Amino acid sequence: MNEIKLGQRVKDKVSGLIGIAVARVEYLNGCIQYSVIPSCDKEGKYIYGFYIDVGQLEIIDDGIFIKLERNNFTSVIGGDRKDTPNTNYRS
Repeated sequence: MNEIKLGQRVKDKVSGLIGIAVARVEYLNGCIQYSVIPSCDKEGKYIYGFYIDVGQLEIIDDGIFIKLERNNFTSVIGGDRKDTPNTNYRS
């Protein structure tokens, strides 16, 4: 299995969901999941990411690349994620 890189477009083999891998979570027991965010719905509304086990995912293409900007403290500028595992966890 190829290692999934963040930003790649992936497909869930079970549900057929296609989206961009935006986060990777590795648990103490060895389980690895990726947060996959699909495109906006038909009305243009944002859809939150779904955490999916790595074994269910296949890479579709290279997806996107985002150039990160850094602030004066050399940390990456970003925002609060509303779909972090503790608030939107799916098993």
